Amino acid sequence: MAALMVLTATAQKKWTLKDCIDYAIENNITLKQSQLKKQTATETLKQSKAALLPSLTASTNQSIGYRPWTEQGTVTVSNGTVNTKVNKTYYNGSYGLNASWTLWNGNQNYNQVKLNALSEKRADLTIQETANSIQERIAQLYVQILYMNEAISVTKQSLETSRKNEERGQQMVEVGKMSKADLAQLTAQRSTDEYNIVEAESNLADYILQLKQLLELTGNEDFDIYIPEISDQQALQHIPQVSTVYEQALTQRPEILGTEIDIKSAEVQKKIARAGHMPTLSLTAGLGTSTNSLSNNTWSKQMKVNVDASVGATVSIQLFDQRKTRTAVNKAIIQREQALLDLQDKQKQLYSTIEGFWLDANTNQQKFRSATATVESEQASYDLLSEQFQLGLKNIIELMTGKDKLLKAQQNKLQSKYMTILSQQLLRFYQGEEMSI
Repeated sequence: MAALMVLTATAQKKWTLKDCIDYAIENNITLKQSQLKKQTATETLKQSKAALLPSLTASTNQSIGYRPWTEQGTVTVSNGTVNTKVNKTYYNGSYGLNASWTLWNGNQNYNQVKLNALSEKRADLTIQETANSIQERIAQLYVQILYMNEAISVTKQSLETSRKNEERGQQMVEVGKMSKADLAQLTAQRSTDEYNIVEAESNLADYILQLKQLLELTGNEDFDIYIPEISDQQALQHIPQVSTVYEQALTQRPEILGTEIDIKSAEVQKKIARAGHMPTLSLTAGLGTSTNSLSNNTWSKQMKVNVDASVGATVSIQLFDQRKTRTAVNKAIIQREQALLDLQDKQKQLYSTIEGFWLDANTNQQKFRSATATVESEQASYDLLSEQFQLGLKNIIELMTGKDKLLKAQQNKLQSKYMTILSQQLLRFYQGEEMSI
């Protein structure tokens, strides 16, 4: 019973834009792959930090030896009898502890930690960049669904009007006030409206399918979009300036911050490469002992008397490395220049994207204002045409033309309305605000 209630609640759920975004952030496969890459970068950072500490290794070796032609052995006397024993097989054991610690290598190890820390931040920004891309795509599909849903309602109203006109035409044919040819045109218009509804519903289903795939939902799962009340005033809200949005986006967009990290990474890589010209100082220490079955001493005594300890320091200087260090330094310099160019390119792309959203928002907002006035005018005109048609003062062509103009004006109003709202949402999103409709 409880399971049935859960299934029913899931089936009845209507997904808001926030629901879609939250679910995608948790379940999108591409995003999960980016998160795994970040975990890998985190592990690499931890390992590089641990590499700053000394290493300690414990080892032991146990071996059996065989000397087939050994002539000397052990002589013992027992009860007046001399016994000679030659051991051709013997057993060796060795035990050791070895430690090493790189004290200084031109700060290469410390810079490697810095580089890996930057790589971890870069991976985190890649996650944010992927998440932003997914959110933008979800918003686009969600608004398209809202638009198609309302467009279908308008087309259904148009179909209802076409049916009434067709019924009125049949009555006029019966009394001899309209020809069958004119009635056929009314019937064709009604069929066209039915076709338009089927096509619009097909487009709506396609947008819903794309959204489900983006959310990683299977085709068998129920999916129903919440349809909020969208007022005309929402499309008439203030549109922020391009410069304002761009300045805020520069400080928080992950594609910009990520490229800035690439520049820092190239600078650190240059330091790591230059460390190849510097000497390396390291300490080593060892403690070991051994045992042998041929010895007359006991195992414990051998472990004690054979103890050998050592401490050493090593300094190494690379005199000639076949130009490897110079090449690495030059590549790091080139990589930094490339990162600087990438930053300029990303900044240009960001400004172009924001400018495009701003232009779309302003253009569609102006279209919406014009379309609103056009709908009112065409509605009044069609109402008058309909009355005159019923009185026989207007012909079928004039009636159909008026209806087509009204439907087109209504569709233009809806399209400009939702495209304005989408562009407004994207501009706010680039300012750092959450998208919500």
